[in-house]
Amino acid sequence: MPTGKISDFSKASWRLHYFCLFLALGSFVWGYNVGVLASVLVHPGFKVALGSLDSSKHGLITAVYYIGTWLSYIFFAHPAADRLGRRYAAFVGMAIMCLGQALQAGANGAGAFAMVLSGRVISGVGTGIISTSVPLYQSEVAPPKHRGRFVVMNHVGFVAGLASGFWVGYAVTFWNDDRGQSVGWRFSIGASLVPAFLFLAGLPFMYDSPRWLVEHGHNEEALKTLRYYREGYYSSDEVHTELGEIKQSVASFRDSGLTWISLFTDRSLFARLWRSSLLQFMAQMCGATAMKYYLPALFEALGLSHRVSLLAGGIESTLKIGCTLVDMLIIDRVGRRITLTAGAAVMAFSMLINGALPQIYPGNTNRVADYVCVIFVFIYSFGYSMGFGSAAWVYGSEIFPTAIRARGLSFAASGGAVGSVLVSQIWPVGIHQIGSKIYYFFMAVNLVCVPIIWLLYPETKGRPLEDMDVLFGGGPAVSMENLSDRGSGESRDGETTRLRLPSHERDEND
Repeated sequence: MPTGKISDFSKASWRLHYFCLFLALGSFVWGYNVGVLASVLVHPGFKVALGSLDSSKHGLITAVYYIGTWLSYIFFAHPAADRLGRRYAAFVGMAIMCLGQALQAGANGAGAFAMVLSGRVISGVGTGIISTSVPLYQSEVAPPKHRGRFVVMNHVGFVAGLASGFWVGYAVTFWNDDRGQSVGWRFSIGASLVPAFLFLAGLPFMYDSPRWLVEHGHNEEALKTLRYYREGYYSSDEVHTELGEIKQSVASFRDSGLTWISLFTDRSLFARLWRSSLLQFMAQMCGATAMKYYLPALFEALGLSHRVSLLAGGIESTLKIGCTLVDMLIIDRVGRRITLTAGAAVMAFSMLINGALPQIYPGNTNRVADYVCVIFVFIYSFGYSMGFGSAAWVYGSEIFPTAIRARGLSFAASGGAVGSVLVSQIWPVGIHQIGSKIYYFFMAVNLVCVPIIWLLYPETKGRPLEDMDVLFGGGPAVSMENLSDRGSGESRDGETTRLRLPSHERDEND
């Protein structure tokens, strides 16, 4: 087996990229459902079907989705991922999401509003399962040095779906006869079932996560899976070494007597839990939820027509794909903290511009100022895609021990659901009550995020999953004594430890 740098044409590379991209199809459906709702909320047929919708009802339709995701993160996502495995958890989550989307698309009559709310909650439950099981799988099959790249593929799928939702919403505006006015919004929602069924059809043909297999006693199948994902990258001895370290990590956790409750009682595990939860919370409180759901309305407030607003939303979401692809290439080079803090700083400045210019030139009296605001909405999206959008999921999916990784990420993601509920209520009411001044609130949130991340979040790039304990101290993962002969990385007191990385990773990291 070669021991140089990983080849872009090795079997391992092709397989990892292919399967991680396929898993991103689940996030594509999630992103599509988010993106298309922005056009559905302003569709004339939707307004007729549901009756009068004020800003509070718009906020409720958005918020109940995140109530569903919160319930899923707390009660359903981690049992599904732990008991069924990462891939079949994603299968169940997608099936639930399809049920919710079908309920929304069929909303009619006096109970239409209630059907939409019920469908949103059910879709949220399915999303909660998918949004954790997919990055869990990606983080658990990826080599340490390239883990960020493969987990960011999850966000690539999300923003591709987001853009597709906006473009479908824009295309439906041209279906402006009586039939289109009546059912166009239903078609927009129902279109997500096509990629959903493709995702459901492909999942049974994948391998389970090797770390999940070890935890459930399927060591031979775990070895087979590792060989499949490391062929042409690791030597046979290095594959057995990695499997041995996974076994050691799982056994060490079991011997410790700790359980998922220890996420709240063990100092080391709680240090990971509150950091990842706060990161997910900040990732939504930065204003991202509002930008996803209310973007066409924001563009209309800047003087763009309904159709042009949807077009601008499609362009903005498409640009996010390119930004996320760039982040996929750099996150393992510059690290998580730099991408997060730089992204928050960019978003804060963009919010400042969008808050100030409409006050200086009220009532769309200056078209140049309006267009500058539109440009800075795009720049905001650049900051989010390069920072919170992907790095928050990367960080949360890699810092917990194998046995409680699903629970840890699910509990952490619930912080994002809480943030989304708050923002989905704050934004429409704030815009209605105080206008562009609401941007200053989110500017302040982003500014506060910068020192919090830089001072409180250890860097995790290039570190094997089994070695995260070094960063947080104590806990049931690999002990400090067992780290004495592993590759380079810094312990909490600044002393260098050695990680048993494969030779091609050792050479580059030393």
